[in-house]
Amino acid sequence: MTERAGIFDSGPDFDISGFAPQKPKPAAPPEKVRTIAEKLEFKSREVEQKRPAREPRRYRTGRNMQLNLKADPAVIEAFYKIADEHGWVLGEAFEIAVEALKAKLAVA
Repeated sequence: MTERAGIFDSGPDFDISGFAPQKPKPAAPPEKVRTIAEKLEFKSREVEQKRPAREPRRYRTGRNMQLNLKADPAVIEAFYKIADEHGWVLGEAFEIAVEALKAKLAVA
């Protein structure tokens, strides 16, 4: 056949009886895959958690503006630690930090 069949051509010679689903190939054992991957120096996609995940924080405080900051991980951990030690929600801890910074700058 030198021509392609038309999309909407449903002539009598359209036979799909020769089509059958293929059987899936069995997967290789994970140990063998890991051995080969290590041998070829593939990097793992598995996520390594460096620190435990924090508990979700959901409070109804009336604060409705969001502030996204980039900071060093040590500073973020220290901020969370201070807030947790005093029982403050993060918005409250931020407000207290801003007031402390204002007071410090006024003295300086």
